[in-house]
Amino acid sequence: MLVAFLLLGALVPGVLADTSANQTIVYSPASIVNAADNQPGVLSPNVIGTIYGTGLAYTTKAIAPSDIGGGILPTVLPGTGVRVICGGLMANIYYVSPTQINFLVPPTLLPGTVNIQVVLDGLPGPVAPIQVVAATPAIFQVDEETVVATRADGSLITSDSPARRGDVVVLYATGLGKTVPALVYAQIPTAAATLVRKAEFQTLLGDVAVDASAILYAGITPGLAGVYQVNLRIPDSVDVNPEIRIGFADAMSKAGLKLIVGR
Repeated sequence: MLVAFLLLGALVPGVLADTSANQTIVYSPASIVNAADNQPGVLSPNVIGTIYGTGLAYTTKAIAPSDIGGGILPTVLPGTGVRVICGGLMANIYYVSPTQINFLVPPTLLPGTVNIQVVLDGLPGPVAPIQVVAATPAIFQVDEETVVATRADGSLITSDSPARRGDVVVLYATGLGKTVPALVYAQIPTAAATLVRKAEFQTLLGDVAVDASAILYAGITPGLAGVYQVNLRIPDSVDVNPEIRIGFADAMSKAGLKLIVGR
């Protein structure tokens, strides 16, 4: 269930437009967002994005195991006819509906302005220019104020079962940028790959940067294209339910989200 939520971006509440009475495809650059936090404006290589609009599809379908062959993600979900062109490449698709598409920005894109276009059974939608930057960090959310985090055994951290000081927790994010080894277009990663900018990566609990030695891993989540994880040992000095942000000096995840930590 957690995997499905992460891939479909269903952990973040979004305001969807009403379904159009006809099949005119409607969306704009402002309605193309980071799937983890719904922030518009910029995307990054290997980030999971969401397009909100109307007339985006005739049906609703999420990716299924049968849609993945040989570890290669589809660029169109069977029976939907929906394609997303991103910077001249066919983006991999996770979910389509008349009002929402979740897709993976190709990991090979370079920073700059790229055009995104939805095509439905050969009918092209508008061309939407989007700025692509090196990283657009965003942590997946359980709700509007709480991040998704698990223990090493995969059990979910909740208010009824909070993390404790000294525990190792796993955060799930998207938009952390390129990795070593490099990610391959359309392929599901099968092994760990650390961030290219690992030395610059930081985690803030409250307004305090966690010591680098407490960040045990920051990189791609094997088996989940577009999903990154941060394995973090919670410092003994952390407050209860601290605000948490991750990223780099030039790009941090949004403020106001908390990690559930007990006394």
